[in-house]
Amino acid sequence: MTDASELKHTPLHDEHMALGGKMVPFAGYAMPVQYEGILAEHEAVRERAGLFDVSHMGEVEIRGPEALDLVQYVTTNDASTLDVGQAQYSVICRADGTAIDDCIVYRFEDHYMIVVNASNRDRDVAHIQEQAAPLDVQVTDRSDETALLALQGPKAQEILAGLTDADLDGIAYYHFGLGRVAGHDAVISRTGYTGEDGFELYLPNESAVDVWQAILEAGKKHDVLPAGLGARDALRLEVGYALYGNDLDDDHTPLEAGLGWVVKLDKDDFLGRDALRAQKEAGLERKLVGFVLKDRGFPRHGYEIRHEGEPVGTVTSGLHSPALEKGVGLGYVDVDAAGKGTELEIVIRGKGVPAEVQRPPFYTEGSIRR
Repeated sequence: MTDASELKHTPLHDEHMALGGKMVPFAGYAMPVQYEGILAEHEAVRERAGLFDVSHMGEVEIRGPEALDLVQYVTTNDASTLDVGQAQYSVICRADGTAIDDCIVYRFEDHYMIVVNASNRDRDVAHIQEQAAPLDVQVTDRSDETALLALQGPKAQEILAGLTDADLDGIAYYHFGLGRVAGHDAVISRTGYTGEDGFELYLPNESAVDVWQAILEAGKKHDVLPAGLGARDALRLEVGYALYGNDLDDDHTPLEAGLGWVVKLDKDDFLGRDALRAQKEAGLERKLVGFVLKDRGFPRHGYEIRHEGEPVGTVTSGLHSPALEKGVGLGYVDVDAAGKGTELEIVIRGKGVPAEVQRPPFYTEGSIRR
């Protein structure tokens, strides 16, 4: 177990403590898993808005004449299609096609930014720097100087509009703009990890507390709550978003993880292209699927999945959905058991609980603006 004294703190650590946040180790940081409670925070995001501290995420800046060449080589999606002010979901792969991380690529006027998961930050940066060696680029890890707040929920725009000079209507889904929020410079991105409309704010560390407090104050009339990792995990799983380390990992490719839509095999060479092309041509042997329990139960990571009485896979993420009031999850199964509507069993406490393969999102009533 990680010693608490060894954990990093985000710029908002004291705010979490003052709000009664229950702190847990996560990706080397002390992070709030909940404040008022996971169910209350989940409900706030689905019905009003919730504010998350995700400053543990990593931000890698890439500049120089060959910046696009590097981004293209280390990510599977086609960044050449990005306009200034646009963001793109992608995957970083090894030569064998397995996933190092999933990420979001941002195109600024004079540089690119790749946002990576906190747990993979060090190896992601090292990997990108290694690939950058022969190119005329500068790779800079901005993670330690950047705070990141996520305001998510159907009331997010109304709340943020009173604090910024930016044209929020002009920021489409997976786009971003520059503006001031509560008097501080910010990158305002319309992305998220909850299935609800919302914004992620990239700020200098020294601005984080002021902006955090301003959003919570402005959100009081909407009963906005600070939200922790527990609600975030439930929200993302209800809409089928992958969590690296569970649903996407060192042992699987993005094709197996159902992310073929961000793998552009027809673009110029990128790390893993040949392996992924060969895998696609040969056909997948296993595939990440969503499932919904037919009876009561709480599917958890690591539980066995059976089809016709035989083991065919393992649950990678699972929970009892607060919004749907039923068990839902993701898991890798043999491809023969991956078809929509396939009858499965999730082994919970030694008993096979009936389930059915269902394509995410499980929750479809979100306010997200595509």
